[in-house]
Amino acid sequence: MNYRITHRTTYSYSAPVAVSHHAARLRPRDTETQRCKEFALSFDPEPDLFTEHQDSFGNQVSCFSIQKRHARFEVISRSLVTMSPVLQPDPAQTPPWEDVAALFRDPVPIDLLDPCQFVFRSPLLVHEMPLRDFALPSFKPGRPILAAAADLCARIHREFVFDPKATTISTPLAEVLEKKRGVCQDFAHLAIASLRSMGLPARYISGYLRTHPPAGKPRLVGVDASHAWVSCFVPRFGWVDFDPTNDCFTSLDHITVAYGRDFSDVSPVRGIATGGGHHTVGVGVDVEPVGS
Repeated sequence: MNYRITHRTTYSYSAPVAVSHHAARLRPRDTETQRCKEFALSFDPEPDLFTEHQDSFGNQVSCFSIQKRHARFEVISRSLVTMSPVLQPDPAQTPPWEDVAALFRDPVPIDLLDPCQFVFRSPLLVHEMPLRDFALPSFKPGRPILAAAADLCARIHREFVFDPKATTISTPLAEVLEKKRGVCQDFAHLAIASLRSMGLPARYISGYLRTHPPAGKPRLVGVDASHAWVSCFVPRFGWVDFDPTNDCFTSLDHITVAYGRDFSDVSPVRGIATGGGHHTVGVGVDVEPVGS
């Protein structure tokens, strides 16, 4: 399956900006089941400085500065991605979650040092007793780790309401847990914090989700979504992704862009500006299936 992806981010300012600096993580990653065959960025206005590097998680970061007055700024990424089927392990055949958690207590084997970094608290996620209390019903003694993760995923989907107006990027996870409302970022954070509260490695995935139009309706351009989901480390199988917003393991419709400890590591576009007054951000995503 091939996808051509267009991601448009537009900043509009109430007053002119003198200078702005931005960092973007927009290039889809290469994985065992995904290849980014083409990638390009375009800007309006054009940046005065532009550099690229990889962060500590292997995500490509594009850094750019606009050093002239502007009241609007737009960055568009265009990608061509090839996807292969995701082969998910049988949850019942994965090891008990307690055995996995035991691997990440001191001393941690050297070959597990990379996933071990995803056991600890991170900038947006801290271990709190209410989170462990929320996780515990899914983690019954001896339960296979992916069976427990799937149950956790299903409970979030069943007990929480998707509500774009309920939260913002800065809403604390404790508030999400109390109100039981939020968006994909909140549900991914909740699943990750729950897994980590049980001593299990979990990381945050940012990417795209292809949406399917209702039967008989045309596909609309620009209505696909930036999305977030979760990856859980399973010995012998590696990282396994699941989507609590949609109560499923990931499929050919999930396109990975970046991963990190939480959203703060993988924000698609972030920056700072001198001046500008109030600003609004508009985002449009189109995920178009194309021929081979």
